[in-house]
Amino acid sequence: MSKIYVIHENSEWTEHLFKRLEELNLPYEDWNLVHGTVDLTSVPPEGVFYSRMSASSHTRGHRFAPELTSAVLSWLEHHGRVVINGSRVLQLEISKVLQYLELEKFGIKTPRTIAAVGKADILKAAKTFERKKFITKHNRAGKGLGVQLFTSVEALEQYLDGDSFEEPVDGITLLQDYIESPDSFITRCEFVGGKFLYAVRVDTSEGFELCPADACTIDDLFCPVGEESSQPAKFQIREGFNHPIIEKYEQLLAANHIHIAGIEFIEDKDGNIFTYDINTNTNYNSEAEANGGVYGMLAVAEYLGKELAKVVELVDL
Repeated sequence: MSKIYVIHENSEWTEHLFKRLEELNLPYEDWNLVHGTVDLTSVPPEGVFYSRMSASSHTRGHRFAPELTSAVLSWLEHHGRVVINGSRVLQLEISKVLQYLELEKFGIKTPRTIAAVGKADILKAAKTFERKKFITKHNRAGKGLGVQLFTSVEALEQYLDGDSFEEPVDGITLLQDYIESPDSFITRCEFVGGKFLYAVRVDTSEGFELCPADACTIDDLFCPVGEESSQPAKFQIREGFNHPIIEKYEQLLAANHIHIAGIEFIEDKDGNIFTYDINTNTNYNSEAEANGGVYGMLAVAEYLGKELAKVVELVDL
């Protein structure tokens, strides 16, 4: 029987999807690729294969899960299987350098960025940001991990010489212009089936770790049903959001065979939009969705169900 196969390395991020698939009575199988094998002489089963592999897998002790996933996706694509967020998407997921170059290709403005390897070259690159605020981030990362804000080269040098410096898993540190939002928030646009679903406003006043998944949400900012909080929600749906940038995003997604993603941007004080992240393993915040009446994982499950129906129809011919 054809199924939906969900490829991932973090069960906390698949729980909600599995519940939605069950609600819709869609057959699925869990392919957790923390470790495993792939027999290149074998033939994969029929079905739809949805990759949710994350660039931040190494932060959970799953250092080589993306590499194993790359092998599996290549095997599936070799046999002509329907793969949602396939090999090209994984390449983009684990490299912000590739993301920025692709964004610029479609006329989407990104912050000025320099990639550097090694502390000496990180400092050398930082000197080109003199008298400007700048941030560092990892080329292969997730949830905003490794992001640091600096107001001087001297402050960066102290960080590099201290115990808190984090060596990127691929060795590449990015230095980037700091784009200041006058209201301390970013916007994340969610896409399912390559089409815009909704935009969410994310409060950044308390830092850069921006994963919207409930598993990542800081306890005192997440209000369970039935409780009240005096603090504004960290994640809020932007009702009626409509901007020309959406069309450019959809063009980029189509050209790169990205079916499901979240794309993040920030607006400066002059209203200029800078896009800085394509998250192809996008997650959704249940509190924001409940308040907004729109549900990302339900939309994903419905989309996967439609793709599975196409496969079943072909197999039955």
